[in-house]
Amino acid sequence: FRHNEQSLRVVDLLENNGQGLNLNWEVRDGILNHSKSRGDILGEGWGKVNTLEGEVGKIADIVAYINHDIGDAIRAGTITERDLPLSAVELLGISHSQRINTMVGDIIDHSWAARGCDRIIVEKPTINMSPQILEATSILREFLFERVYNVHSAQEEARRAREVIFRLYQHFKEHEDKLPPEYRAYSDDTERRVVDYIAGMTDQYALRLAEELER
Repeated sequence: FRHNEQSLRVVDLLENNGQGLNLNWEVRDGILNHSKSRGDILGEGWGKVNTLEGEVGKIADIVAYINHDIGDAIRAGTITERDLPLSAVELLGISHSQRINTMVGDIIDHSWAARGCDRIIVEKPTINMSPQILEATSILREFLFERVYNVHSAQEEARRAREVIFRLYQHFKEHEDKLPPEYRAYSDDTERRVVDYIAGMTDQYALRLAEELER
């Protein structure tokens, strides 16, 4: 399962009563290219992006999930603000809003060539960050991988989530009549219908539904 590909399926096929939203190619490229991989931000492992909209979507996803995941981890007690790498927060800011403002402002300042308004001729304008902000952002993301994403508690939660999803998948695959009517109309493939339904669930809804099925 790849969430960016599912997002594209939603806007192409599932929204608007199965008619899709008829989005242009640039917007669809932006949706397709938001991802949470561990490759270097803006580096060789960044992946091929075909449009400026795609680049905006991809870098905006980085800004969003780094900062929101920090907030979630602090609220969960996994980390504290004092645990954040000093070299990164001194440059980006200690608060959620400060970090987002710094990152977004830096991206705007270093992407003027993409507007065609820069006097310097660039062969292929890109959405970019300054080396200093890019390094600080990368430090924060690596911190999240080491202290939040890959710790035992997070891996245990991921295991439990997989079990919940598997139970839901098995149940609705065997009881297709329990799917909401709109999902039964999307595809002739039962497995695909079930995946579409589960992919649209919030965490809390999926957990609650799995508990109800066990009763």
